[in-house]
Amino acid sequence: MKTRITELLGCEYPIIQGGMAWVAENTLASAVSNAGGIGLIAGGNAPIDYLREQIRLCKEKTNKPFGVNIMLMSPNADDLAQLVIDEGVKVVTTGAGNPGKYIAAWKEAGVKVIPVVPSVALAKRMEKSGADAVIAEGTESGGHIGENTTMCLVPQVVDAVQIPVIAAGGIADGRGMAASFMLGAEGVQIGTRFLASEECQIHPVFKDLVIKAKDTDSVVTGRYTGHPCRNVKTKFAKKLAAGEKDGTLSPDEFEKLTVGALRRAVVEGDVESGSFLCGAIAGMINEVKTCAEIVKEINDGAEKLLKL
Repeated sequence: MKTRITELLGCEYPIIQGGMAWVAENTLASAVSNAGGIGLIAGGNAPIDYLREQIRLCKEKTNKPFGVNIMLMSPNADDLAQLVIDEGVKVVTTGAGNPGKYIAAWKEAGVKVIPVVPSVALAKRMEKSGADAVIAEGTESGGHIGENTTMCLVPQVVDAVQIPVIAAGGIADGRGMAASFMLGAEGVQIGTRFLASEECQIHPVFKDLVIKAKDTDSVVTGRYTGHPCRNVKTKFAKKLAAGEKDGTLSPDEFEKLTVGALRRAVVEGDVESGSFLCGAIAGMINEVKTCAEIVKEINDGAEKLLKL
């Protein structure tokens, strides 16, 4: 399946693995790139030395294109923006803000810049700033979310910009990819499906939660802090949601409880105090497969439905 995204990024399939903090490291990213998609290493709040090592390890494991995701609210965003230039990373995706101040330097270094956007307004701003494409991410996705759904957001962004649009949020199989293409997208970004991949290095408890999740097993917490996140509905997540709803947890208390909660989930599998970030589509994921199997299944399923 050839689109402007495969041409732009030099990949076989227009499938990008989401830059999930604490999850998307070199093993997962290289496996997705080797499978013909675009793997991403998550910058998050990780130390620069660690991220440099991750980039170099990924280069050892694949000669295919891969990228880095930069969370713009991170205190080391400036350093990471320079690191991707220094290390010759070819693709950067961004979230949680406007990457405008970095785009000129990235473009000069030959980096393809693809911001994640939750709205038409930000998509148009990114196009004017020189972005090569945008990822229109609906509220169905895991982790930090906006309020607009993928079904509503993608076609509006497609109509508003001339650059290619990648759909994200609630996509886990060929049907989701085909639907995204019918809405005008030319690629998809997928996160939750790759949580249940053999190469994903998360704690087995996390994978088990994804595999066993039903359609109603995700919950959004943190709206009153200004940073809403979609999680697996564990006892801890329900406690946060209840405290937010009835006012027994102030925003400050909520933030204190959730500091380090993602690491506790990914690394320790701690269901008592960990935040297991996961998309609403988890209910249709019921087995662990290799990244190569996942990428090919999704692409082939979409091609069949689109009769390509």
